[in-house]
Amino acid sequence: MNRPPPDPRTQAKRAALNALRRARRAALRAGVALSDWEGEFLGSVEHRVETFGRAFGDPEKGPARSALSVLQRTKLKEIVTKTKQRAKSRSADDGAAVADETIEHDPRRR
Repeated sequence: MNRPPPDPRTQAKRAALNALRRARRAALRAGVALSDWEGEFLGSVEHRVETFGRAFGDPEKGPARSALSVLQRTKLKEIVTKTKQRAKSRSADDGAAVADETIEHDPRRR
């Protein structure tokens, strides 16, 4: 099986699209509401990557074989971090509420 080597631009495009979709999915699963700007950012960047193979045109903004610019990658990481932090705080709050309920309804405690 002699396959030709994969095209680096196609790999970068696929990786960027997967990262954008993963970020949106993580926010939905965690129940974190993205701001209007963040939702629009993810949608527009995803559309540009699908259409053009990359989301920026200025070569000074990022590597030539990258699908996202440096600032777009940074913003994507910020969105993912925000989602993880809010999901963690929600699960900690839910855990505390569950612990409080079990203490109040424990038949051994009077």
